Amino acid sequence: MSQPKLRAGIIGLGFIGAGDQVAGDRLGQKVADLDGHHRSALSNHPRVELVAGSSQDAGRRERFQQSTGARTYADWRQMLAAENLDIVSIASMTPNHSEQTIGCVNAGVRAIYCEKPIAATLAEAEAMVAACHRAGSLLVINHNRRFNPTYRQLAEFIAAGQLGDLITVSARWATGRLGNVGTHMIDAIRMLTRREVRAVSATLDMSARPDCRGAEFQDPGGWAMLRMDGGLMGQITAPDYAKDPAEIVVSGSLGRAVVQGNAVRIEMWGGPSELWPIPASQLTSMDVAVSEIVAALDEGNPLTSTGEDGLRALEVILGCHVSHERNATWTELPLAPADKQRLLRAG
Repeated sequence: MSQPKLRAGIIGLGFIGAGDQVAGDRLGQKVADLDGHHRSALSNHPRVELVAGSSQDAGRRERFQQSTGARTYADWRQMLAAENLDIVSIASMTPNHSEQTIGCVNAGVRAIYCEKPIAATLAEAEAMVAACHRAGSLLVINHNRRFNPTYRQLAEFIAAGQLGDLITVSARWATGRLGNVGTHMIDAIRMLTRREVRAVSATLDMSARPDCRGAEFQDPGGWAMLRMDGGLMGQITAPDYAKDPAEIVVSGSLGRAVVQGNAVRIEMWGGPSELWPIPASQLTSMDVAVSEIVAALDEGNPLTSTGEDGLRALEVILGCHVSHERNATWTELPLAPADKQRLLRAG
């Protein structure tokens, strides 16, 4: 006998939530350039039925209903009350993530697929993780590199000692936005090295580049040093108006790996270089994420991008803000209780 379908809903029917190009135009971004979006990833899985979505924007609700046939709600609370949902994607603004995640838990939702950064404060992130643990609900953060086959292959390559003893790791990207973009890169550093960040020294770029999500958000880039487990040192270079291509470099005693997009170049010291072929796949990283959520619900399989991962990345970001205020003084992690209410103004 076939299993009943898992009922899914989406909170936030904009660019990443519903693949809404009208919303993308406001951000200056194209849906075609995304590595998936919540509407398509949920709709693509044969075990999932996308039945509902919520947004305060009437136009977004109308476009979502036309593309999916799903019911729509102006208030996410009404959606949770009216629909018996197994999976909810939270694709709203960061300041809403905590309340909506805990609301999903209280409504009996079994799996929450939440956008990044996980929350606006560390205290909120901790509350989200704790609520999900108490209820037995899954919390998955959309750090999409964790679902990318290239990054997974490289993480295994590094873990097998192919680069030797790790010495340094660095990440750079353009457009700053340490919260909204940096959360991806910081989490990727943790994923590839399997090391935690224990202290940061940072200087933020206070150029005050306008945020595409609105004047209420201010998410600067900057520069940081990371002290990690095992003596590994990390570096972040992400000023607000940089032009450098995004890349991560992991260097060890035997060689280094350079990652740009889905392309990986392995350079062995005194030896050959190797360019890994980009895997041919019709699946987006978000398709993979939904498949793993379903497998976790059906079979108890482990998750690869957890609420704890989102919390750790947020703590590094906020640690950079604390360090900047202290003239780049080394700031130990975990942060002091007084800094857990510090607000990240990222959209």
